[in-house]
Order: sequence, then C-alpha cells, then structure tokens
Amino acid sequence: MKKMKTIFLAVILGLLLMSNTSFAQDGKSYLVTVTKLHWNMDNKSFSNDEWIATEKEYLDKVVKKNPFIVGQEVLMHSFTEDNTELLLVTTYENWEAIEKAGAKDDELVKAAWPDEKARKAFFEKRGQYYAHGHSDEIYATMPGAKLPKGNFDKDMIYYVRVGHFAYPKDGTEKEFSELEKQYFDAVTNKNDLIKAYYPNRHAWGADNTEFTEVYVVESLADLDSALNKNRELFQAAWKDEAKRKDYNDKSAKYFTGKHSDYIYKSVHQLVK
Repeated sequence: MKKMKTIFLAVILGLLLMSNTSFAQDGKSYLVTVTKLHWNMDNKSFSNDEWIATEKEYLDKVVKKNPFIVGQEVLMHSFTEDNTELLLVTTYENWEAIEKAGAKDDELVKAAWPDEKARKAFFEKRGQYYAHGHSDEIYATMPGAKLPKGNFDKDMIYYVRVGHFAYPKDGTEKEFSELEKQYFDAVTNKNDLIKAYYPNRHAWGADNTEFTEVYVVESLADLDSALNKNRELFQAAWKDEAKRKDYNDKSAKYFTGKHSDYIYKSVHQLVK
C-alpha cells in the first residue's frame, strides 16, 4: 500500500499536554469505544444472514432507543492479522454517558424481552456467534473530521492507520493548528473518493501514544486511488518542492514515524 503523505495533522496541543479534553469538528466532545470481538470458530451452524438479523433485533430494540449512545457500527475483518476479529464501535458524548448507557441498556433489554426465559434464549442465541474473549479501547475524537451526510446504504471499506505521537519540545499550538487546517482544507476535504475521515487519539487503553485515523471509501480500488489523489492534491497545494519539504519536516516532528495499517468492511445494516 502506498504511503499517504503527511496525514497525521488532525491533532491539537491538548494531546501534547496529555489533556483528556478533545473537540470534534462541530465543537462537541466525543468518546469512541472500540470493542474487539472474535467469532466463535466452533459454531458450525453459522449463518451470516441470521447473525445480522439477530444483531439488528438488538440494535432496533436497545441501541437505537438508548439516548446516551450517539452512534454505533460494526466492522469486520478484511485485511488484518486476525481473520476472527470484528469491531463494535460506539460513540458517546462523554464519560458520564458511557456509564449511563450501560444502565439504560439493562432497562431496555428487560422492556424488550420481559419474559426471563425468552430473554435468556435470545442472549444465548446471540452469544453463540462470539468467542468469550474481547478487548476494549477508548479514543477521543479530534478536529479535522470529514463527516458523511448520513448513514451509508451499502457496506464500506474502512482503512485504519494507527500512528504514534512524539512529543517535540519545540511543538506549539499555533503550528499544530495551522498544519492541521492547511492539510485538511487542501487535501482531505477536497478528495471526493474519501467519503468520511475520523481522526482519534488515545483516551484509555494499552498505548497512550496512539493516533488512529479512519478513512472511509467505497471499495479497495477506491482506497488505492484515494491515496494517489491525496498525493496529487498535496503537490498541487504546495507546488514548490522546497515548501513541500518544509511542510513535511514541520509535521513529521510530532510523530515517531512508526505506523500500522488495517482494513475493515462495515455492515451497513448494523448502524445507528
């Protein structure tokens, strides 16, 4: 996969100061929980249609009725190191909402399945699709998001790039903000192949240096084309080679240079 140049710019000084406050493009603060689940590989009667129907029932009866959940989606392995993984991605307004959402889920579950035996049967059916182990990470949204106009009506490709922040002594809020705005305006926002873009930083989990960028495109072919178009747009915005180098040097100092890449496919029926 071709390297995307200088895409690490959607960041704020609050991260450098290890602040727990971050602001999305609309000025609101959001937290994103990512639960990594794994398929139960011993389930010999697996049906994708039945799995979607089961999860959609829970989505309609519980998730969509929970006012503390801003949004949710399910991403399935496409090109990652583990073909059994799938991600449950849920967005909340703040930490308090995460706590309240759990209690509200319990209330909605009992209302949706008032009969205890029926409730137990549903969750046993649902649980048979997944292995027992899972892991959780929480990210904070960051400025520079490119938001879709609405939910997608088909499965989309999610390219996830995980980079790592460095903490330069000469870093400033002014420089960071200018670099972020310049790149987003000149490249990401002008690339029509990128249907959505979400920059997120670590809030709680294993690695506090993580910076996760999510690019949403319609197909794998569009992903490769989008990376090429980013380079073209960058060169068009910074026509002079010396200016491009200066820009890259300024932005690169905020990152270690190490990153990893993952590709997932969304399940468009399972979106709030």
